[in-house]
Amino acid sequence: MTKRSRADVDAIVKAYDIRGLVATQLDAELARDAGASFAVLMGKEGAEKICVGHDMRDSSPALAAAFARGAATAGMDVVMLGLTGTDEMYYVSGVWDCPGAMFTASHNPASYNGIKLCRAGAKPVSRDTGLAAIADDLVAGGLAAADNPGTISRADVLADYGTYLRGLVDLEGIRPLTVAVDAGNGMAGLTVPAVFTGLPITIKPLYFELDGSFPNHEANPLDPKNLVDLQNHVKQTGADIGLAFDGDADRCFVVDNNGDPVSPSAVTAMVAKNYLAKYPGATIIHNLICSKTVPEIIADNGGTAVRTRVGHSYIKATMAEENAVFGGEHSAHYYFREFFNADSGLLAALHVISVLGHADRPMDQLAGEFDRYAASGEINSRLESAEAQKQRTDAVLEAFADRTESVDRLDGVTVQLTGTPAWFSLRPSNTEPLLRLNVEAPTKEACDALTEEILAVIRG
Repeated sequence: MTKRSRADVDAIVKAYDIRGLVATQLDAELARDAGASFAVLMGKEGAEKICVGHDMRDSSPALAAAFARGAATAGMDVVMLGLTGTDEMYYVSGVWDCPGAMFTASHNPASYNGIKLCRAGAKPVSRDTGLAAIADDLVAGGLAAADNPGTISRADVLADYGTYLRGLVDLEGIRPLTVAVDAGNGMAGLTVPAVFTGLPITIKPLYFELDGSFPNHEANPLDPKNLVDLQNHVKQTGADIGLAFDGDADRCFVVDNNGDPVSPSAVTAMVAKNYLAKYPGATIIHNLICSKTVPEIIADNGGTAVRTRVGHSYIKATMAEENAVFGGEHSAHYYFREFFNADSGLLAALHVISVLGHADRPMDQLAGEFDRYAASGEINSRLESAEAQKQRTDAVLEAFADRTESVDRLDGVTVQLTGTPAWFSLRPSNTEPLLRLNVEAPTKEACDALTEEILAVIRG
């Protein structure tokens, strides 16, 4: 293994994955060493093989192959899954009960790549539960090759993955639906047809060609500009619903029959209500950026809502601790007990299709039930240092001190304002030099005014 500076390693080993610029921060040599370190770590826990998948980015196949070589050199057998959605890798990790690695930078631009890691059973690996140890190895170097190197083999699990997902959702008797899908040139172009096969669904595809350069728009549907093509596509095709996926297809965004976005909070509340009909009194997770609508709907339907910080590793851990049946994030990550507590964009899509397909109302009417407040969406301000982010956050807290009912510091700060349901959250990104703002208020006018006031302090 190659020795590296602590600063270089800490720049790419994030809270719950490894992510950086290809070649300058993340290259084949680092991927190889990360594979060796991960293999040693998992070997100590009894693992005998690792599954490795990758997305359609130009850099992904070579990085995944280097990781596999490193893991095999360290004595671990490796099964290469080839082109894979992240949740497809989780499926393999869960069903085969083996650790996994996925090469993707999700929604980040083409110049980035990364590694998402999990333990056997798709259990999360975060900075606190393994990534810090891998970072230490990347800094120190010196891991020796095993006396008995592992093997590298290949497997195609796409059809089995699709069958598995369909078996988790009540799709019996759904009415025929026309579904517009924007794959964003990402992995959904491969996985959506495999998952939807055999259902009474007519797919209206958009950007299904796998292309890691993202020639049409970034594969980040959280940014409203990247939903515009799908919104138009829904209206042009007369689709009953529109679905948009990020680059590795582990997130799903919904557009109604009029082409209007359905917030991830509304989707979380919708699926939560459906789960509570099946599991009365169950626990459901939501992160601190979700709308207040989510815990309200959960309570209205007899469930227990548990609030958690942002990030898939944290959500997955809380899912297991609380034995929750379902969890949702504002960023359109959705987690399922039946799916190893892992997140799946395609499984979320099937649940929404089940709700719509069994209803006698269009999507806009269904979604309206779960839309009680106005939200800003996530607004990012670029601040290069942690100190700058803290200074701006403190300045906002000072500006709102006379209107603050409470401040929660579970993840950044969440401020509940006095005498109103309105609240806002400020938190640093775990992957980029950004301070993220979310605002919610009873009306759009109040939300817009509050957002403008906070941004003036942050960017002033």
